[in-house]
Amino acid sequence: MENLRRRIQVARGEQSGDLLLRNARLVNVCSGECYLADVVLADGYIAGIAAPGSGYQAKEERDLEGRWLAPGLIDGHMHIESTMLQLSEFARLVVPRGVTAVMLDPHEFANVLGREGIEYVLDAGKDLPLTSYVLLSSCVPASSYESPYKVMRAEDLLPLLSHERVLGLAEMMNMPGVLTQDEQVLAKIEATHRHGQVVDGHAPGLRGKDLSAYAAAGVHSDHECTTLEEARERIRLGMWLMIREGSAARNLEALLPLVHELHPPRVFFVTDDRDPQDLVARGHIDSMVRRAIELGLEPVEAIRLASYNTAQYFRLYDRGALAPGFVADMVVLDDLKTFNVGSVYKDGKMVACAGKLTVPAGGAQMQEAPNTIHIGNLTLDNFKLPGQPGKVEVIGIEPDQITTLHLQEEAPCLDGELIADPARDLLKLAVVERHHASGRVGVGLVKGLGLKRGALASSVAHDAHNLVIAGTNDQDMLHAARALEEMGGGFACVVDGVVRARVPLPLGGLVSLEPVSVLLRQLQALDATAAELGCTLAHPCMTLSFLSLSVIPALKLTDQGLVDVETFTLLPLQRR
Repeated sequence: MENLRRRIQVARGEQSGDLLLRNARLVNVCSGECYLADVVLADGYIAGIAAPGSGYQAKEERDLEGRWLAPGLIDGHMHIESTMLQLSEFARLVVPRGVTAVMLDPHEFANVLGREGIEYVLDAGKDLPLTSYVLLSSCVPASSYESPYKVMRAEDLLPLLSHERVLGLAEMMNMPGVLTQDEQVLAKIEATHRHGQVVDGHAPGLRGKDLSAYAAAGVHSDHECTTLEEARERIRLGMWLMIREGSAARNLEALLPLVHELHPPRVFFVTDDRDPQDLVARGHIDSMVRRAIELGLEPVEAIRLASYNTAQYFRLYDRGALAPGFVADMVVLDDLKTFNVGSVYKDGKMVACAGKLTVPAGGAQMQEAPNTIHIGNLTLDNFKLPGQPGKVEVIGIEPDQITTLHLQEEAPCLDGELIADPARDLLKLAVVERHHASGRVGVGLVKGLGLKRGALASSVAHDAHNLVIAGTNDQDMLHAARALEEMGGGFACVVDGVVRARVPLPLGGLVSLEPVSVLLRQLQALDATAAELGCTLAHPCMTLSFLSLSVIPALKLTDQGLVDVETFTLLPLQRR
């Protein structure tokens, strides 16, 4: 009550505020204008906005001298695990770029640690100069064809819906479960609706009546659109369009023409999955704002799609804009069109200036982590692929996409076993269950990596995060699996039984305990080694990590076998 009373008095000029920013060129995402104004803050909120020289006073004053003042940016959907960084290290990177809030789906931690994984992310988000909200992971596993640490049922999630930083249910990947009215799926959706919260969607390729049914179930958004036709249909049905620009899946350029044409209110920006190299090189949501402006979008609208619209979707009605009564999360820009950030304010206090944090990163940092890689007595026999001469089903890699092609290729056969053919870019692919040492291994073939020798392995393998290994021979694939077990997860490149490069990710087999500078050196060494061995992809382990995701078309491999995602069935490697 007293804070509210004070805010009113500061707004009326009857009392001094905490901070007065004079001569700001206000980026007003509510009206679409930019104009000079004085902005006075009180108790972490914007109290008043008026023309320069209007008489506002405060304990501290700063003259912005005509620099732009914009709302802090918000990422509407991302996985912190894809950055391979702890939340505090991530904040150190993105807050100086103008990012003041993120919506996290801790889906990867939930797959490897269960509910404890979600609770860890909530704890790690405390006391950061970045508000980290959480959407509860709706599909653990992503489908029945994947094997996580533990299946998460509605009753596992419901107690967390009341947490102050939980905003709803994360991407509902189980489209068949929605359409066939699966009891567990509907229980999760209904519980979220009862709390007045949102249900994020994940509906690649869903069209027509099935898309209407998906929306009718109360799924509010989708970040999987890759074409204008898909995006237009979702907007027409009242869904919110999340335009994604990740590291592997980049859809901004393809979808932005719809914003130019319609200027729809239900659109906002998300990164989904960005790796650390991309974060350092391009940035985060700020890079989407810059790119949208380069592609012809007006700067104020580009910023709106990265702030106000996002907050509106998540029903955070006091965030995402610069207006009285809004939380004072703000960015001072030296240049509007390039979104060149000078300083950043969080809850009315400066937290970053000249590209660096000016406050401690805070947050709970883990110094060591329990090993989550358990593969038991894995042998060469686990990698054998019985077969006969003739065509086989092959996963085809699409560069810069997480979708794959469904190919049929002639594979060499030796003594009743199908083997790799590096000369034709045909490699063995294996997914090893790693949570309970069950000994279950799915084996198939993949085309598009370009590897001529050795094997690449990753414990980052969406979404159940079992081990995924591609190689030219079984021996190196086995050595790579053992290398991952020894270091508690991560990435490894093995040639002739020798580990040539490694990136330890001991926190759940997903996240590094190192600062980003060390992690980048490790990743660069891995990518360089893979390139020396003939790999044609810039970041092969990022691509490798999506080859087991059983809800993204067209063909994927899990520990249970080859999954035809378009028919949602297990597929024999060879048709008889």
